[in-house]
Amino acid sequence: MLSKDISALYLVLWVSSCASAEDLYMTRALKLMSETPLIDGHNDLPWQLRKQFNNELNKVDLNTLATTHTNIPKIKEGRLGAQFWSAYVPCESQYKDAVRQTLEQIDVVHRMCQKYPETFMFATSSQDIMEAFSMNKTASLIGVEGGHSIDSSLGTLRTMYQLGVRYLTLTHSCNTPWADNWLVDTGSEPSQHNGLSPFGKQLIVEMNRLGMLIDLAHVTVTVMNQVLDMSKAPVIFSHSSAYSVCPHKRNVPDDVLQRVKEKGGIVMVNFFNDYVKCSKTATLSDVADHFDYIKKVAGVGIIGFGGDYDGVTRLPEGLEDVSKVPKVVAELLRRGWTDEEVKAALGNNLLRVLREVEKVRDTLKGMSPDDVPITYDEVKNSCRTSYGYHNAGAAHSLSTLALLPTLALQALTASTAL
Repeated sequence: MLSKDISALYLVLWVSSCASAEDLYMTRALKLMSETPLIDGHNDLPWQLRKQFNNELNKVDLNTLATTHTNIPKIKEGRLGAQFWSAYVPCESQYKDAVRQTLEQIDVVHRMCQKYPETFMFATSSQDIMEAFSMNKTASLIGVEGGHSIDSSLGTLRTMYQLGVRYLTLTHSCNTPWADNWLVDTGSEPSQHNGLSPFGKQLIVEMNRLGMLIDLAHVTVTVMNQVLDMSKAPVIFSHSSAYSVCPHKRNVPDDVLQRVKEKGGIVMVNFFNDYVKCSKTATLSDVADHFDYIKKVAGVGIIGFGGDYDGVTRLPEGLEDVSKVPKVVAELLRRGWTDEEVKAALGNNLLRVLREVEKVRDTLKGMSPDDVPITYDEVKNSCRTSYGYHNAGAAHSLSTLALLPTLALQALTASTAL
């Protein structure tokens, strides 16, 4: 009887010791998150506001909203320092009203910041992120998810930048008239451009000039490599994970991880079960495996957080909403990550990338905006007029010619660097 009592006592002490250790990791995690902003690359709350309330924000209270992964109490508990809110509209809107709908999504993010100024601060720069963090507010940036949202227009791209958009995901789950999407790599859709068309390459140059982050989540591996070849600035994957851990075509293969490292970019780990475990179920530990793997293959300098909350239907056990993200930080510490490595993944990596993109923009200030349009033949459809197009063949030759000097200069720069 005595021996059973002693065994029970040992069990209680062991459980207590484990709980105490976990508490220490969480305490340390929260301290690091108070010193470095957690910057998340992708949250689809704006899309939920459209789906559930048709963007009638006056009818919503984000303090009490219970039908989303994200609300203000969850943001506070999750220590969310900065968020790229997704201005997403479905591929069905392509060639129809994608631009209007995207503008409405941009508008709802602005109004969200205006309605809750004590929680959100609208942000467009690395400096803004740090200013919001110093005021204990969530810096709110905008990323447009899907190139169909600009309707193949550089003028629309520039206008969205002026409205505060700081990244464009080149495709969503459909090809655009100038880029192939990730489904091409699954074999379920044909390639239309072998990656990027000439106009797609114009777009990359213009994004560098503007200082807009190029997001390679949702594109084919061919597009990933073409952009990595071309871009003067680092690139991001706003919500993708490691292909070798879960071989889903939305994830990033090892050779691309290496190239992202060489480019100084970032891969922001997605929490969607299907990309984490290639299964309908996953755990917090499975998410941490992606962090560990990317660190092993390409170093801690390319890692970030890209939860995809409110954009996915299945989340890992222990990461059910935005409030749970500190658990990932505690798990990384438990696995032996140093404070500096954790701070890099939390926000320092993204801040570095954004500052470098801003630096490239500043070096290109003397470069004129590209105003050569995509050829009419590439975008011709029943919902589009042809105003301004006098000769489609001439426009095509102009588009190609306009790109040649830029590509030649980049090739010369690359050969000099070698």
